[in-house]
Amino acid sequence: MASVLLVEDDHFVRAALIRHLTDASHSVRSVGTALEALREISQLHFDVVILDLGLPDLDGTKALKMLRGIADVPVIIATARDDEAGIVRLLNDGADDYLTKPFSAEHLTARIAAVLRRSGSRSGPDAHTAMGAGTGPGMSGAMSAMSTMGAHGPARAPISHVIRVGGISVDPQRRSATLDGIELDLTRREFDLLAYLAGRPGTVVSRKDLLARVWNQPYGADKTVDVHLSWLRRKLGESAASPRYLHTYRGVGVKLEPPR
Repeated sequence: MASVLLVEDDHFVRAALIRHLTDASHSVRSVGTALEALREISQLHFDVVILDLGLPDLDGTKALKMLRGIADVPVIIATARDDEAGIVRLLNDGADDYLTKPFSAEHLTARIAAVLRRSGSRSGPDAHTAMGAGTGPGMSGAMSAMSTMGAHGPARAPISHVIRVGGISVDPQRRSATLDGIELDLTRREFDLLAYLAGRPGTVVSRKDLLARVWNQPYGADKTVDVHLSWLRRKLGESAASPRYLHTYRGVGVKLEPPR
């Protein structure tokens, strides 16, 4: 059984696909817009995403690029477009497979199975580095213990350098962050974004720089950064209209600084 996120705005198509995928013993969540899909992917784990390109709020191609910025989950594109150049571009942008509409439910099931075989079902916004075959909780603990041992006994724990900006504390080594002593529940990308900005307090950082440094993308959609900034603001208890730590400079970038 796989955990599937279905992104489809046509209610009839969505209902039919949900029914078939459920009959095939898959767990299905469905949304009708790109932003809803990004929110789901940032908060939950999915084994595969089925993404329609004709979404009402955002072109599916842009949605795919933004999705790739927050998760490594396999993506199957469902599209009525059948031009070879467009399909090649989608695959280069991060799609794992595609289906040209109309397609049968059996065809979709087979594609899902194939994608999951290739991916090993390791995905999600907060997926950690994959462990080798046969690694379980016991093996993980043993590996962790071995990593702290030197050739002649226990090694000293590495020094942790905590970054502080006002009431925000970020520990890059432990990948933890707190606000006024309360731990923040951040996704992997939200933490990376906060850590990068916290390391440059009082400096306006451009979206292009954030895409290159946090997303490792030399180019991309500014909307990716804006969506994550919005989610991060919410977790910091602020908004773009009433900022405390995160200040946006239109056309320039964003700055993290202590409240005045």
